[in-house]
Amino acid sequence: MNKCKFSVCFLLIVAFLLSFKSVLAQREKIEPVEVSSLQPKKNPFYTRPPLFYIYKRNLSLSVLNLKVNYWKTKGSFGINLNQAAFSDNWSSGGVNSIALGALVNYKGEYNKDGMNFTSEILMQYGKLKNQGQLERKTNDRIFFDNKAAMSLSKNWSVFGSISFESQFDLGYSFGKDAQGKETRKVISNFLAPGYLTESFGFEYKPKKYFSLRLGTGTARQTFMIDTALYRNNPKNFGVPVGATFRNELAFQAVANFDKDIAENLNLKSRYLLFAAYEKLNNIDQRLDVTITAKVNRLINVTVNGTALYDDDFSGKIQSSQSMSLGILFRIPR
Repeated sequence: MNKCKFSVCFLLIVAFLLSFKSVLAQREKIEPVEVSSLQPKKNPFYTRPPLFYIYKRNLSLSVLNLKVNYWKTKGSFGINLNQAAFSDNWSSGGVNSIALGALVNYKGEYNKDGMNFTSEILMQYGKLKNQGQLERKTNDRIFFDNKAAMSLSKNWSVFGSISFESQFDLGYSFGKDAQGKETRKVISNFLAPGYLTESFGFEYKPKKYFSLRLGTGTARQTFMIDTALYRNNPKNFGVPVGATFRNELAFQAVANFDKDIAENLNLKSRYLLFAAYEKLNNIDQRLDVTITAKVNRLINVTVNGTALYDDDFSGKIQSSQSMSLGILFRIPR
């Protein structure tokens, strides 16, 4: 009986091992499936295809044909008109008047590999006519400046410059005769005087909005094409009577400042010092200051002020000031 039970148990163990071996053999026959070959289930909802596709492509510079512009330019053109009219019986009194002024300012700057070239032109002209008085100029200036510089360090460079300055129209001094009638006499004109200045030296520019030129080698030529003006201006702008030309060697310093000091508010100034070597105790100086407030895209309020000392015309400081509201077109680039 015991032998019979043992035989049955042995047969059951053998059968279990054989069945387990067959299962392993079948699993070895199953081929593995790559995950990448599995396909996601289809979206039952319709999806609109994209309107365009973005592909990344590497293009050479020759294909793109890119050009670098090393020039930076800006300009402005302005017109100012002021007018006032009163009836003959206006209780507060007043004088009919009209004034017209125009301004053109253009500046171009080139920078590449430590080389710099700057060119600027400024032209201003304005006239005023009051009833019962002779017309007067409110502004009259031509200024053209060119400078080439080569960088020596971060803030210093060596430069050479040439500038021209004169006026468009006749300039008068006004007075009255014995009968109280207004009179005028010519004291200046185009190229009477005219100034041509060549300068060589060093420039210090720590900020984009500020620069200082120190022209240790400077020459200035003063032109007087009208040789009769000395009758009304005995000093004749330093040019000998009867001559049309005078040359001076000097030291020159020029400081320029141009910055937006607040939103829609710009301050621009230029200070010039000219010390002729033959008269270092008598130095010519000029300060120009312009404040421009932007009202909107076209309307601007401009305040100009100039202080000038030049012993070749007058031993006293000359000054002028003007404020205007007008149209100003800007050309940024």
